[in-house]
Amino acid sequence: MAKRTLPPDYTEAHSVLQMRSSVSDRLVRREVVAAGPGAGEAAGTLSPDRPLRADAVRNRELLIRAAAAAFSAHGAEVPLEEITRRAGVGIGTLYRHFPTRDSLVEAVYRHEVDVLGESADELLDALPPDQALQKWMQLFVRHVATKRGMLSVLKPMLSSNPSLFGETRDHATAAATKLLKAGVAAGTVRADVDGGDLLRAVGGICMSTDQERSDAADRLVGLLFDGLRHGAAGRSPVSEAPSAEGRSA
Repeated sequence: MAKRTLPPDYTEAHSVLQMRSSVSDRLVRREVVAAGPGAGEAAGTLSPDRPLRADAVRNRELLIRAAAAAFSAHGAEVPLEEITRRAGVGIGTLYRHFPTRDSLVEAVYRHEVDVLGESADELLDALPPDQALQKWMQLFVRHVATKRGMLSVLKPMLSSNPSLFGETRDHATAAATKLLKAGVAAGTVRADVDGGDLLRAVGGICMSTDQERSDAADRLVGLLFDGLRHGAAGRSPVSEAPSAEGRSA
């Protein structure tokens, strides 16, 4: 199936952030709608017949984006006023959507994993499988940075609710597996790595590099990606015996 042509400005950093922003916006809108009428303002929703529903959706988007950026840069204990300042809303708006800091951290954590899952499909629709995998790995680096910033609040939360970690881990593993399988089928990614291994490898790289040295994480993830492609043609189930022309390509 032919891939659609990408615009000229679809550069490495810009394309990853653009993809993440687009998926993030859509997911937040879906979350608000899924809550449905009757959830009340305290849960961050408005009933369908109230004119400010669109504002509520937008405010939640802004808060989740701002919180993710603030947690990644300053940790989960960042003042809530800093998050509202970044989002351009009042503190009362934050509390209507997220009554506690824990509820905000959990929402950001779940949302980040949902973005990873949705992005896998969109990247595969837009790019050849190996390029889609590469960009998704860059998204995962950013997810780990956000998660690391939230650890002080997230760790006890995950300990008391292990199903939360299990659900989000399974979601991310499924996305990684889908990308790997697409690459294997195309003959551009080696077949001896599974989704769980990929997440552990990228996560390990990110956790071993300082937050201030994101370039180091990006560089090491690039090396990992090269390893995923190394020998792919010889291992691909699509072509067990690639031609000389295929090997030279």
